[in-house]
Amino acid sequence: MQSQAEIKQLLQQKIFNHPSIARYNKYSQNVLSKLRRCHTMETGVHVYKCNNSACGHVHHQYHSCGNRHCPNCGGAKRDQWINDRMSELLPTKYYHIVFTVPHQLHSLFLCNRKKMFDLIFESGHYTLTKLGRDPKWLGATPGIVSILHTHGQELSFHPHIHCIVTGGGVDINGKWVDGKRSNDNFLFPRRVMEKMYKAYFLKRLRSMLGAGALTIPDRFEAKIINDVGFKKWNVYAKAPFGGPAQIIEYLGRYTHKVAITSHRIKEISELAITFNYKDYKDGSKVKSMTLTHEEFVRRFELHILPYRYVKIRHAGFMSHQGKIERIASMYQQLKLPPPMPKVVISTALRVLISTGKDISVCKICNKGKLILLDSLIMHHGVLKSVHEIGNRGGPIRVEKK
Repeated sequence: MQSQAEIKQLLQQKIFNHPSIARYNKYSQNVLSKLRRCHTMETGVHVYKCNNSACGHVHHQYHSCGNRHCPNCGGAKRDQWINDRMSELLPTKYYHIVFTVPHQLHSLFLCNRKKMFDLIFESGHYTLTKLGRDPKWLGATPGIVSILHTHGQELSFHPHIHCIVTGGGVDINGKWVDGKRSNDNFLFPRRVMEKMYKAYFLKRLRSMLGAGALTIPDRFEAKIINDVGFKKWNVYAKAPFGGPAQIIEYLGRYTHKVAITSHRIKEISELAITFNYKDYKDGSKVKSMTLTHEEFVRRFELHILPYRYVKIRHAGFMSHQGKIERIASMYQQLKLPPPMPKVVISTALRVLISTGKDISVCKICNKGKLILLDSLIMHHGVLKSVHEIGNRGGPIRVEKK
């Protein structure tokens, strides 16, 4: 069986460097190029040296690409985002709700990704805030954090949003309102959410089509819009989270999730790639799938998000404008200690806290500290020191990884 190091290397050499990539748009090509160069000399390298005179080991730390689609990056950004959300948790039940769309609309999504992704967010948020403000269910605006996913386990195109919704909310006067669900099993009735979500989504979709705001894919028939109106739209209202620890664990797995991680990939041969997936239609059994390199790249490219597209959004009383003040007010109303300030933690400190390992200590002698000597980056195809480039073209700041 191939090791993780071999898998990562073969991903870059054979998958993210596949000739079929040339047929995709320039943005997708650029993303896949960054993934190919991740943690290689092409991305650049920090050069460290152990300060123990008896050792003097020189360590090279290759730069990560930092792209949000990379199977090997994103851990630090994810952890920082989760820490920031910790300061916003309230003593209320949190619910997990998923909004999906019928597969008949997928071709329309692929031709209008940004607008159609926006429409899922808009329709889901409308449904949750509309029902929340109804005195029958809550009589207040709940807090919502939504995360866009476009992939299924088999790398199929399956756009949907996961929503984390508070059981309580804020009324029009800014006062906290506790949840009304006595048994806490559900926030709003699932069937009510499905009908409202479908009605709003289709109303807005017809309006966009009527205004000529969408690109119509080949062989897409207008009657499809009417057909999906007669179908049942699934809104998954999952069991509420058990507490803050469960919420954080969920956030850790889903917020910065990419189409596939290298840990799911089992083998990359000269012609094919084999990876594991969960078959939810067969009791979530773990199965293997083998695809040609070209087909794997085709499926992976489906999940490259539009340029600078925001895939994590906040709504309700969690919407960004005035959020800090609202959260502080709710903490005061609930007689809680002030929320913890958001703190930016370095990668080295984060690793030390989570694993107990000090990555600044030399791995050879286990005594000396690794001191940054230089940072090298590609400049016009040649690996050069940032100090040399800076002297010619202005100052360049070197940040320790």
